[in-house]
Amino acid sequence: MKIGVAQVDLADSVGENTEKILEFVERGLREKLSCLAFPETALSGYVFDRFLELDFASVDAALERIAKRLRGTGLHAVVGTPFVEKGARYNSAAVLSPDGRRLIYHKNLLVSYEEKYFRRGSDALVFEAEGALFGVMICRDQNSPALAAKLAGLGARGIFILSAHYYDLVESRMKREKNRALPIARAYENCVYVFKSNAVGTVQGRVSYGGSMLIDPRGIVIQEAGEREEGLSLIHI
Repeated sequence: MKIGVAQVDLADSVGENTEKILEFVERGLREKLSCLAFPETALSGYVFDRFLELDFASVDAALERIAKRLRGTGLHAVVGTPFVEKGARYNSAAVLSPDGRRLIYHKNLLVSYEEKYFRRGSDALVFEAEGALFGVMICRDQNSPALAAKLAGLGARGIFILSAHYYDLVESRMKREKNRALPIARAYENCVYVFKSNAVGTVQGRVSYGGSMLIDPRGIVIQEAGEREEGLSLIHI
């Protein structure tokens, strides 16, 4: 099977981001991908305090539009998005399957400032594509060996990590190697593939240095995107 990760410069508009996601979906369909992952909050953009004002009706409508395009195609999409469940906001990933199923994972390990926007998730998620199981993590979740081990224990052959590593310029450069090393460690520790999709570009003076990665179960980086450009990275597993 063939897996892809999209490295995307996120806008602060659900509409603009939806159009871009659909463009990458079309590329994924041409490449005959089984799964395609997008960054953390790919649907809304990482908008900081504006998460409190987000129109979740537009989020739901955008998810449905993407899901409608996927139906019957064979392509699963893993899309980072804020999500409301039982009145609580979460930093989430929506797994949209070609048979119409939708699974939602909520980020377990929040960055401290996210706690005023989102509630912490507590469950793990695996989903099936073409007979194989895959797990989902979001950004700081990659710091947790226990969560990765739990996903591997549930049978995951690979783990998708959706990220949006926005920091001020100096901090972003300082954390570049740490954010590269952790996905490699999670792959090697658990003998699983890791597919990391990161945002690229700037938001409110903060920068995300890309570097989306495809890592094999030996901890070997098969592909790594650049620091500034959008793109689609692919791997056969």
